[in-house]
Amino acid sequence: QVQLVESGGGSVQAGGSLRLSCAASGATDEIDYMSWFRQGPGNERDGVAAVGGVGSRIYADSVKGRFTISLDTAKNTLYLQMNSLKPEDTGMYYCAATRKTGPYRNMPTMAQHLVHYWGQGTQVTVSS
Repeated sequence: QVQLVESGGGSVQAGGSLRLSCAASGATDEIDYMSWFRQGPGNERDGVAAVGGVGSRIYADSVKGRFTISLDTAKNTLYLQMNSLKPEDTGMYYCAATRKTGPYRNMPTMAQHLVHYWGQGTQVTVSS
């Protein structure tokens, strides 16, 4: 089992920045790649960004150029640096982890059905 605990959410004005953290513990050697998802008010949960063990990264079009995902493997901690925040970035942000399926690492995805572990979420509110 893997446990994921997010932190760093809060309230910020449009144009501001926040950095989210996700501390992973437990069987972290099972993890293939990690990702961030978010769910805005009245919306479905959508992928924001994902990072693989070899450093490959993908981003949702809506956050490209503003958000940066990174992984500190020594600390087993995932980060999401969010700059130039917009009111539409408001939502609950979830950390997620996908288990390895074999001896080779897979490219990261933001496919929710492939997620094996979820964090409890951290709220981000951006005011205009």
